[in-house]
Amino acid sequence: MTELEQSTAAGEDDTVKRIGIIGVGEIGRALVEGLYDAGGPAPEVFLSPRGARTAAGLSERYAGVHTCADNQSVVDRAELVIVAVRRQDRHEALDGLRVDSDKVVVNVMSGVPGEDLRGMLATDAPLVRAIPLPSVRERRSVTVTCPSHPAVDAFFEQLGGALPVTDEAAFDVFSALTGTLTTHYAYLAALTSWAAGHGIPADDAERYVRGLFQATGRALGDETRSLQRLAADHETPRGNNERIRTTWFDQANATALDSALDGLLTDLRHPRATAPGDPIR
Repeated sequence: MTELEQSTAAGEDDTVKRIGIIGVGEIGRALVEGLYDAGGPAPEVFLSPRGARTAAGLSERYAGVHTCADNQSVVDRAELVIVAVRRQDRHEALDGLRVDSDKVVVNVMSGVPGEDLRGMLATDAPLVRAIPLPSVRERRSVTVTCPSHPAVDAFFEQLGGALPVTDEAAFDVFSALTGTLTTHYAYLAALTSWAAGHGIPADDAERYVRGLFQATGRALGDETRSLQRLAADHETPRGNNERIRTTWFDQANATALDSALDGLLTDLRHPRATAPGDPIR
């Protein structure tokens, strides 16, 4: 049992005091901003030199954030270590690291199972997978974790909430869902382009589309209504919304979406070997 688990079992405050982040990209930066922009107490954060410009900027901006000389220093100084490097960079970043069993490791690398990372690090430390999204910087993002761990779940509760799942099969389903984010933005861009093609100034079209879907996003905050109920409440029988839904998002379209998600899920569960320069899947 780690120090964090012992303190939790004893009823003590299980808030993590020292966080380490290896790989300071978009997610690493969002985690730091979410912790510090809230204005309350925040843990000390130790950043790896990977993503040096971002790490340096965060260190200058926040008094409790420090950039370390190397990844081993991050591990040594932290209670909870977040591994946020790109999957194809994991061997370069992690090979040779010593991770004592009193640490807790959080794996946010897409497509890297927990046991694969445990084998790389050769550690008995508790290891948790997580899917933090960039919106953790606003402390509004629910983060899926697997398996549940009191210190990790408490950490993500500060950033919008934790959603623990019991096995990696379920975790992979949630991971596949995150692959739909940029499709949503591309859909909005396509709407804007369509309007511009019909003579609407591009800036006006984008402003309107942004406002239209920001309102939709606010409606999602009403958790008393299911997604199906929200759709029905925004649709008039034989109206404009019903027409687009039934003529564009028809059964063939829905089946194609299911197929794309199934393919992604298969790749997440059975990742191929990644060569240098390969994209993240």
